[in-house]
Amino acid sequence: MPSPNAIVDALTLGAVLDVLHEHGYELLAHWKQGEFHHDVVLRAHDPQLPAPILVVATNCNGGVKEVSFFDDVPEREALWHERCPDGEFVARPLPPLRARHRTVHWFDPCELLGDDARSELRPEHRVRQRGGGWEPSFG
Repeated sequence: MPSPNAIVDALTLGAVLDVLHEHGYELLAHWKQGEFHHDVVLRAHDPQLPAPILVVATNCNGGVKEVSFFDDVPEREALWHERCPDGEFVARPLPPLRARHRTVHWFDPCELLGDDARSELRPEHRVRQRGGGWEPSFG
């Protein structure tokens, strides 16, 4: 049976999904913030986990930075406000956070939101995403 440690020890999104495969899971959402952060929201069907909803935060290469376990799906806005309370995201209630595990890939996600956040896109080919970070401009 997968444990929270087995999931975090996997260190890549693909390996996390492999661990969850035994009992099954559903992909509920994929949220991208800027170029370098992804939140993959999953419902796991394993009663041994701390809660059924997992938010797997990854870097742009699929490296797992953090796994959070919730009773219900958090709103994207609420999740980012909890991470970066001084940012542009609206304070909304989060469902109960049952566990959170950070890996060696973790760093403060607020660093990705500033106007001076790193980018691999040239300035003339990017626009600031709502809340911070950069996304390609198609205009």
